[in-house]
Amino acid sequence: MKTLQKVSLSDTATEALRAEIRSGRWAVGSRIPNEASLSETLGVSRGTIREAVRVLASQGLLDVRHGSGTYVRSLVGTDGALDAARRASLRDRFEARCALDVEAARLAALRANAATIVRLRALLAQRGNSDKGDRAAFIARDFAFHRAVVAASDNRAMVELYDFFSASITETIEATTAGDLPEPDMAAHMAIVDAIETGEPDKADAAVRRFMAPVFAYLDRRDD
Repeated sequence: MKTLQKVSLSDTATEALRAEIRSGRWAVGSRIPNEASLSETLGVSRGTIREAVRVLASQGLLDVRHGSGTYVRSLVGTDGALDAARRASLRDRFEARCALDVEAARLAALRANAATIVRLRALLAQRGNSDKGDRAAFIARDFAFHRAVVAASDNRAMVELYDFFSASITETIEATTAGDLPEPDMAAHMAIVDAIETGEPDKADAAVRRFMAPVFAYLDRRDD
């Protein structure tokens, strides 16, 4: 038999509030009952409720607005969202990455300046070709290039999303370097930079889709 773990009141209160959020009884954007009301309902101190709210706020579920109240920010915490994304199929992750890469390239074509293009070409040169001797270093260099394309979009939210899903995106890169999937060559990478430099978003869009096409074609054949 395993030793029973003592559960603190704050942990119990946290799970009780989490259950209300996940059930949808507290809708996203709605204000939750105040501290005094929750304390009375759950039969715990206001300090316990305060700690539970702090934990859920740190996980991205609640938004504490001083002077206004506490509101539901999301039904799923940031840690849960990341775990769920990493459990998705490889194709799902490539499709999500493609959506981000395509829109980032389109915006980069509209907003990138000469210095940005120079930086992208420098990162691509540093990336080089696949180094079978140190795959981890190569994957890091490849990710740095693709993140720079996203940064060139000059869209802070897209950069934050890319960083949040960096582990999942890195795993898609790893899949192409491990021989499981076709790896886009340097010419395909260079075509993205060249398209961005034209200042034409449709060309940048097409370059990223051509870049991803061999991977999706392989996944289509594999899934048949």
